[in-house]
Amino acid sequence: MRPPAPDDVGSWQRLGWRAAPDPVQLVDEHARFRTALADSGAEVIDARGEPGNLDSIYVYDPVLVTPRGAILLQPGKEGRRGEPDALAPDLPLPVVGRLEGDELAEGGDTVWLDERTLLVGHTYRTNAAGIEALRRLLPDTDVLAFQLPHFHGRGEVLHLRSLLNPLDPELAVAYPPLLPVPLVELLEARGIRLVEVPDDEFETMGPNVLGLPGGRALALAGNAETKRRLEQAGVEVVEYDGDEISRKGDGGPTCLTLPVDFPAAGSS
Repeated sequence: MRPPAPDDVGSWQRLGWRAAPDPVQLVDEHARFRTALADSGAEVIDARGEPGNLDSIYVYDPVLVTPRGAILLQPGKEGRRGEPDALAPDLPLPVVGRLEGDELAEGGDTVWLDERTLLVGHTYRTNAAGIEALRRLLPDTDVLAFQLPHFHGRGEVLHLRSLLNPLDPELAVAYPPLLPVPLVELLEARGIRLVEVPDDEFETMGPNVLGLPGGRALALAGNAETKRRLEQAGVEVVEYDGDEISRKGDGGPTCLTLPVDFPAAGSS
């Protein structure tokens, strides 16, 4: 995790946050989120990130954790291009590759389905060159790419993890109306059950749920129907308040964390 720093707040407008976060509440929410993770049994490692970059709290995007180590990605969002190198010194695993040149990819567009299958969203933040680079760097992995919809356009991020997050090898939370048909068919063929997020909770980050050990999940407070459906599926939901760290920057619990023990798909 990368705790927010006071000097980060001034970058909110440049980075496209919805509103200026309250500096005190920002730090407090992040600290309580960190505590919730630690209480779940996770070892929490703090990283320095890029100074003055508020997006640096979303540590999932600059790096892809693989069975052999870390791949430094190249975010499609220009204001985040310095994050991979800034995060690398604090990674407790070797760096085994990186994206360069016109190769763009963000962690939010990657989902490990199992140790040999990586799902990648082709979006405005992850391009064809970035996907081919991942295939080159992961020769023993099936890298399956899926075209995501234009939706609200270039100015508003739509990652693959905006739509789909595994909770365990046989269960995922998802928003099916925007999932590509081939991806839905793949999940069905794998026998993966979907907890479907209702329409009115999609844009409040209903699908952005982080799987925790022991059949639990960490979710942004306020999506009551998604929580109810998760509980019906046997998941114990731990909620956190995230007006500052999540809603204003469009980053939920999967964005705020980078699991460094493989598999890094958010599954327990």
